[in-house]
Amino acid sequence: MSSRRSSRGSISDEEINELISKLQSLLPNSRRRGSSQASTTKLLKETCNYIKSLHREVDDLSDRLSDLMSTMDHNSPGAEIVRSILRS
Repeated sequence: MSSRRSSRGSISDEEINELISKLQSLLPNSRRRGSSQASTTKLLKETCNYIKSLHREVDDLSDRLSDLMSTMDHNSPGAEIVRSILRS
């Protein structure tokens, strides 16, 4: 990414466009329409929704893991496997 910035440190339009393109490439359902890019507003909304969905997924997996661990014998081989996975 170019480091051309004004004396006040603001980001150039070119840098913003590069960042928007990178952000768009990170979204799993980002629709690419040829060479045109989705509007910045729409892209930011999609990004926020994707981050929220990731948070919900983490919360769900955390709840499921807590439920699983609460029903396991803490000295069982299964519990040791879960602990070793969590350590890595």
